[in-house]
Amino acid sequence: MQEIILQEAQNNILKKGFLDLEVSPTMDLFLEIEKLKKEKKAVILAHYYQEPDIQDVADYIGDSLKLAQIAEKTQAEIIVFAGVHFMAETAKILNPNKKVLLPDLHAGCSLSEGCPPDLFKKFINKHPDHIVISYINCSAEIKKLSDVICTSSNAKAIIESFPKEQKIIFAPDKNLGAYMNKITKREMVLWNGSCIVHEQFSLEKILKLKEKHKQAKVIAHPECEDAVLRITDFIGSTSGLLNFTKTDEALEYIIVTEAGIIHQMEKNNPNKKFIPAPPENNCACNNCPHMKLNSLEKLYLCMKYEAPEIIMDEETIKKAKNPIIKMLEISKKAGL
Repeated sequence: MQEIILQEAQNNILKKGFLDLEVSPTMDLFLEIEKLKKEKKAVILAHYYQEPDIQDVADYIGDSLKLAQIAEKTQAEIIVFAGVHFMAETAKILNPNKKVLLPDLHAGCSLSEGCPPDLFKKFINKHPDHIVISYINCSAEIKKLSDVICTSSNAKAIIESFPKEQKIIFAPDKNLGAYMNKITKREMVLWNGSCIVHEQFSLEKILKLKEKHKQAKVIAHPECEDAVLRITDFIGSTSGLLNFTKTDEALEYIIVTEAGIIHQMEKNNPNKKFIPAPPENNCACNNCPHMKLNSLEKLYLCMKYEAPEIIMDEETIKKAKNPIIKMLEISKKAGL
């Protein structure tokens, strides 16, 4: 509760202050951000789903696993996390003595928000002989209740690190959990959560797009629904999808995940074509509204004024850190 009150107070102050602070359209934000990085000994970590400008100014770009690994090892004095709240929380948990900043404090996650700690604790109590593997897209409070954390890159390795007879609760993504049940031959108990972006993709529209682009391969993130995953040519984590496009021989791809990754795909494969998969309706739902709350202007102001800052109590950090460290150790053993 203290963390929420402090962060909301920060945000209110920032909102009032930023109303009087207009970033000049003539300002070279790339140059100014580079200056601030050196001045403040800061590092910028950005997720693949961030807008292209933020990706281009970041020191490191990656998926949740890579960014967690970098956050654990960084020597920077300030970590600026261009992503969503749970990612910045993870960086703070791994670096309790460092200042961790998030350009927009309201950049949340539907998976995290869809798993309230009080209800999840009751869910766990109904399955007392189960261990808890939680997808990293969850709050620090959920991490505290977990035995080990996973990402889409290492979920299979994490699950298979436990004996077949071990009963498991998997949360909060039911689609990733169902896919992992299929490929690991498990029967994990799944929390009923999902990503608003990955659940919006239309099977019918993807099939029509495939008919129009007959040579294109359909590649998808495992957070998508099973009906969509069944018609894909490749299923992988965000980094897995990017790596596939680098090594695969096809020249066209239909991308069934958040459209931000296409920026890196195009940079790494200038001779290939990438087509964002359409959502169910006519909205821009293949763009995560939470990720896109961040902007280059907010990133600059965040670094200049060193706020909003992620604030967490010592007990939460201590309890949430153990399952994250366990994840990193298993990942290292698995060569991930």
